[in-house]
Amino acid sequence: MDIFPLPRLGLVVPPENPLAEPEFNRLVGTELNVYTARFPLTPGMGVKETMLRYNDVLADTLATFGRMRLDAAVVACNASHYLLGPDGDRAFVAELSEAFGYPVQSTTQAILAVCEEFGISRLTLVSPYWDWLTETSRSFWEQAGVAVDRVVLAPAVADPKEQDHEFDPYRVTTRTLLGRIREAGLPDEGAILFTGTGMGTLAALAELDREFGRTTLLTSNLAAAWWARRTVGAAGAEVHPLLERLERGTPRRPR
Repeated sequence: MDIFPLPRLGLVVPPENPLAEPEFNRLVGTELNVYTARFPLTPGMGVKETMLRYNDVLADTLATFGRMRLDAAVVACNASHYLLGPDGDRAFVAELSEAFGYPVQSTTQAILAVCEEFGISRLTLVSPYWDWLTETSRSFWEQAGVAVDRVVLAPAVADPKEQDHEFDPYRVTTRTLLGRIREAGLPDEGAILFTGTGMGTLAALAELDREFGRTTLLTSNLAAAWWARRTVGAAGAEVHPLLERLERGTPRRPR
């Protein structure tokens, strides 16, 4: 197979994120060539300061792809775009798209594109974030017109025997996700959004697929892969099962 002519996708990722690239590459398979740029380190900054900094340097980070002719780019960081609000986020990626000459999309806007395409107006939010960022996330979706019926927290717990919850999106395990969803007693229909590009979700979604047959299962990376494939015109014969499930398992909005 000649990989040179495949569409080229740029992926911008926080430096400590361990899962955005592995999940994304599994989702798009051999349909796209994926190239990564990472945001700079922000020593001494808190989480909110870091997220604001990411927005400040995003254009410079995209510029590190140089003269490579990308077909599209995805910014794999929900939190920084939550801080912009839906309208600010949309305007920001539109401005970047015009400046760089190819479509630039945030994972937050990719999720909203999925909601628009499939008529999702309500969801359950599974959040690996601290309280303030979980509420920022909830506010973002509701301002965008997607009601959040319920929030299920997914903390990272260093020792399963410990009762105190420690939040770190990059250390949430499949076991934690499955346990939280099952404990929540969710209905077998509707939409569940697992927010955060660094939270490992593919194994959990494969398991939940068997338990929540009529539920739309959506993640940041899944939505971004769906958007990217459509945007660059990928039409491979072997579509990842979770992307195929998204297409066939969610009722379309009447046209």
